[in-house]
Amino acid sequence: MVSYYCEDISFPFNEKRLTSRWLKHVALSEGKFLGDIAVIFCSDNYILDVNIKYLQHDYYTDIITFDYCEGSRLSGDLFISVDSVRENAAFYGVPFADELNRVIVHGLLHLIGYDDHSEADIAVMRAKENEYLSQRSQV
Repeated sequence: MVSYYCEDISFPFNEKRLTSRWLKHVALSEGKFLGDIAVIFCSDNYILDVNIKYLQHDYYTDIITFDYCEGSRLSGDLFISVDSVRENAAFYGVPFADELNRVIVHGLLHLIGYDDHSEADIAVMRAKENEYLSQRSQV
């Protein structure tokens, strides 16, 4: 089950049902199934605090994924900085909603086992993001 929360911001996210169906589709397409996924929308400052406290990283980011998966059951927390998503959307010249969906599926792909530490990993991650973004409206 996918749950949606806000920490330190007010963020009306009106596509919960579609996003939950889409994430279930992504999981099943990868041979996994959804357990408990928490999507937590927050500010840059909140995600920075999480990054410092739990990962000892002193920098801003658009998403932090905490993995609680067991076998093929995907569970975890996806902390998403709405501020960073908004900045990235402007930087890349894409609609905010498209960038937000990219970040959400990026977090799920981390739970599935994809990484983005090397250039090769990043290329695979981007290809998967694009593949699943193109399928979002069809679920």
